[in-house]
Amino acid sequence: MAIKDDGCGLSVVVIARNEEKKIGACLEAVCWADEIIVIDACSHDRTAEIARRYTPHVYLQKWLGFGPQKNIGIDRAVRPWILILDCDERVGAELRDEILETIGSPSPEGATGFEVPRRNYLGGRWVRGAGSSPDYQLRLFRKGAGRYNDTPVHENLLIQGTIGRLKNPLDHDPERSIGDHVRRTHFYTDLLVPQVLRKYGRVRGYHFVLHPLSAFLKLYVLKRGYRDGVAGFILSILGGFYCFSKLVKAWEVQALRSRQMK
Repeated sequence: MAIKDDGCGLSVVVIARNEEKKIGACLEAVCWADEIIVIDACSHDRTAEIARRYTPHVYLQKWLGFGPQKNIGIDRAVRPWILILDCDERVGAELRDEILETIGSPSPEGATGFEVPRRNYLGGRWVRGAGSSPDYQLRLFRKGAGRYNDTPVHENLLIQGTIGRLKNPLDHDPERSIGDHVRRTHFYTDLLVPQVLRKYGRVRGYHFVLHPLSAFLKLYVLKRGYRDGVAGFILSILGGFYCFSKLVKAWEVQALRSRQMK
């Protein structure tokens, strides 16, 4: 299904780094778009090679951070609408049709950006609790109306104008494994160390108990992770581990600085 070239075209922007196992399925699911732009952070695997099977617009860019990488893709986009995707996300047929309908007709609210409900998976199972559903993500917007900030992790898309919501979900890595979660935890928490040190000033022993436990209880009880059985319990434990990991890494940096000052 093609988008009519009447001012309603769509550019899809994907950032990647060593994603040869996932980028093909991601791009295959948006091959209907007018333009696909891939910003590859100089991957050491076949990510760029695979991406070029789907689009000529593959650009190598040394890693600058999540927000800056996406902004580079946004700047290269030429279509009136932009959809931001990660390599582990998939656009299904229903979401595709809703996107086409949305950008093909004036929004009744005059929205310049749209949040998409993301459907998160663990071990092939859709997880509804633990804050995983609906996991709204601001991803579709008019070119010129949005840019990302430079927060190291969980960057934010800042939109000028009204934000609406789509109904159909974006699938987030149906093949995601526990190992994927752990690897991402290590990557993200490395980036969060300066932020943790700024927030707490000094990491203390009780932080290692109270904050991870609080994170687990929030996901498992308040956000009803228990509804998903073992998968919800595991996801809640991983949330606590995420909190614990960033604290440990911050404490390690803190201890190293203390030794250097002696």
